Amino acid sequence: MTNPYAEWFEQLRSEYGEQLRAMPLPDGLPEHLRQLISAHDEDAIQFMIKLAWQFGAQVGYAAGSREGVSPALKINPNRVEA
Repeated sequence: MTNPYAEWFEQLRSEYGEQLRAMPLPDGLPEHLRQLISAHDEDAIQFMIKLAWQFGAQVGYAAGSREGVSPALKINPNRVEA
């Protein structure tokens, strides 16, 4: 059984990985993330991912609203869309 999120992530990584590798993260964040990984602090890592996901969703919603596009939430459990 395939994981649609893993497939979507790998697709994004292949399309945008080079660009994002060149993008610096805020000072101290890579070190903090390494510490969380070393400590196996899955709750903190998931919290960071949820924040990033939420911020991205808000930016996308705001951009769509500004352009007069009515954002519609389409839920399809078999497909992940950005």
